[in-house]
Amino acid sequence: MQVNRTTHIIILIAIAYALSIAVRLIWVYQFAGNDSFIWDGQLMINTNDGYYFAESARDILNGTTVYKPDANGALAIMTVFFAKILPFSFETIILYMPAFLGALLVVPIVLIGYSLNRPYLGFIAGLFASIVWSYYNRTMTGYYDSDMLNIVTPAFVLWSIIHALTTQKNRYLILMIMMMVASQFWYSKNISLNTAMVFMAVIYVMVKDRHNIFNLKLIAFAFIGLAFIPLALKAILALILFGLFHYKDTLTNKYIYPIAGIMFVLYLYSGAFYSIVSSLNLYVFNRFFPTEVLQGVSGLQFFDVIGTVREAGAIPFETFANRISGHTITFLFSTIGVIMLIIRYPILIVSLPMVAMGFMAYKSGLRFTVYAVPIYALGFGYITLYLSEKLKLIILDKKKLQIAQIIMPILIVSLALYPNIMHIIGYKVPTVLNKTEVQDLDKLKAISSPKDYTLSWWDYGYPIRYYSETQTLIDGGKHQNDNFIISQMMFSTSAQQVANLSRLAVETYVDDNCSVVANTLFQQGKENQLDPTLFLEELDDAHYVLPAKTRDVYLYLPYRMLNIFPTVAKFGNLDLTTGLALRKMVFYPTGMASNNKGVIQFSNGIIFDGQKGELTIGRQKTKVKYFISTQNTVKGQISLDAKIFHIDGDYAVVYMKSYGRFVVMDLETFHSTYVQMFILGKYDKNLFELVVSSPYSKIYKLKI
Repeated sequence: MQVNRTTHIIILIAIAYALSIAVRLIWVYQFAGNDSFIWDGQLMINTNDGYYFAESARDILNGTTVYKPDANGALAIMTVFFAKILPFSFETIILYMPAFLGALLVVPIVLIGYSLNRPYLGFIAGLFASIVWSYYNRTMTGYYDSDMLNIVTPAFVLWSIIHALTTQKNRYLILMIMMMVASQFWYSKNISLNTAMVFMAVIYVMVKDRHNIFNLKLIAFAFIGLAFIPLALKAILALILFGLFHYKDTLTNKYIYPIAGIMFVLYLYSGAFYSIVSSLNLYVFNRFFPTEVLQGVSGLQFFDVIGTVREAGAIPFETFANRISGHTITFLFSTIGVIMLIIRYPILIVSLPMVAMGFMAYKSGLRFTVYAVPIYALGFGYITLYLSEKLKLIILDKKKLQIAQIIMPILIVSLALYPNIMHIIGYKVPTVLNKTEVQDLDKLKAISSPKDYTLSWWDYGYPIRYYSETQTLIDGGKHQNDNFIISQMMFSTSAQQVANLSRLAVETYVDDNCSVVANTLFQQGKENQLDPTLFLEELDDAHYVLPAKTRDVYLYLPYRMLNIFPTVAKFGNLDLTTGLALRKMVFYPTGMASNNKGVIQFSNGIIFDGQKGELTIGRQKTKVKYFISTQNTVKGQISLDAKIFHIDGDYAVVYMKSYGRFVVMDLETFHSTYVQMFILGKYDKNLFELVVSSPYSKIYKLKI
């Protein structure tokens, strides 16, 4: 029985989609039996930012917040929709949404092959793209984030442009607008990519057939899709133009240029172009063509968070190639395929902006590599089939040729998929928090109010809000100058200063309704700008006059901050007037590699002589003042066993026995809030109350 073309395409899409889902269930299989990753009967998600969208969706469902498209985000809105129509728990929906929606990338890729009359090209590309390193990492089960459709929607826009140009049918112009609207609704910054693809389409039609009226129609429709105008107005304009183009061909031919011009003016007037320039400044010009900033001229010099985010930094070529194609050889193979594909099908120059965004990864971070994945997958599919077709030059027997042309693509695809599947098997990303940590936040939820604030590092902001239902000062979306405030609290050696700063920061944030507390406290950039050092010294006074207390404030100190504490401290260990570090900080969490009669070699190379009380760091020997062994008790307390080696020592060594970890640090860091209140469990009972305690986190309530 012969299968018609549409059914054939549906079958290819279904197979590619099913395989894409199947590999995403490997993570579920690996972690499903681990009780520490399960909460409320389901595996938890594995991305911090996901809790932002989950909180918004949950609050809409619970009626504790109103629906606001801009504030809630498309992902939260879609989650609410699925939660209302599907018979699954909220936790199950947010866990599996990335897998089922992210795997949809196969659809536009297969359809592009369909538009080029090369369905198996699209099928191979769909299989490959959906499981390549970078795309899998950002659409795996549990990666509940807007990334699940950030590439899918532009890929649909790409297909709609290609399909409209190849078919030359007016109805596909409406489809193109629909895809652009969906793409920009899901992720507003997609307008830059969509505009770039339209620009390449303009170049294509100008070279290919500039006098083709349909091509000019497409440009006019594209400006409607790209313009920042209400959806209803887009629909009205699109229908008017569609009616004009479809039923008034003579009128269309006469006025097509003025119509396209008017739509272009509308596009510019809507502010869409300004948004693109802003994105270019942020991700291109400032990265590839940095300008020098005069220190101290325009306010205080805070530490830039971009330097600490791995996704925002430059990456080596091997990583770049692996993330786009799974292996360097496959990447080079696919590069040749992309070039050949565009030569064979010039219309695919429309896809070059996606490749360009992928190549931005060199300067702007590995997060951008994912944009090149679909196009490189198409290039891989093309060269695979090209080589298969060329077998006819060396195999003359028709039957053997048919067999070889089936085996060869299967072999090449299998070899290319192998490193990606092995990556998936080895990519055992844990959940954001473990069960005990969530239990701690759940206990906080029971004793706190939704108007209360929990202060901690921005990495934990969204999970704190989601599980404790308290407010935060910084989080994954708000972590600029106020990082200094939280870092100063964690790094400070004065409990009084920490208590005063906590109360002052929260009450200022609430009362002044300011977006950035640090700017308000220090009068950032104003004529009466304060000296931060003097201001913080004033906060060290027990008699400092604080705003009236309107809510409770909590400090959240997690064990997982141990490894990133030096990074956290960078933001507070800073002279804000110069942007320079105040002092050299030493904080080395490590394990024991060997122990030879009390001489311990740590896994980071540092040697501790437990008999003499000396540290060897590199070639330098230094004296240790304190050696402290800590152990967690069943009641949530910490028992300490302390020893003083040298009264004039400069370092402290803490052995966290319950964790099998050692921490080597300088004395000032030893007296910091995080070390004293979490590692040692010591705190000023006049200022703080320990309300939640476990091996994974300690939560203190501010008393003042």
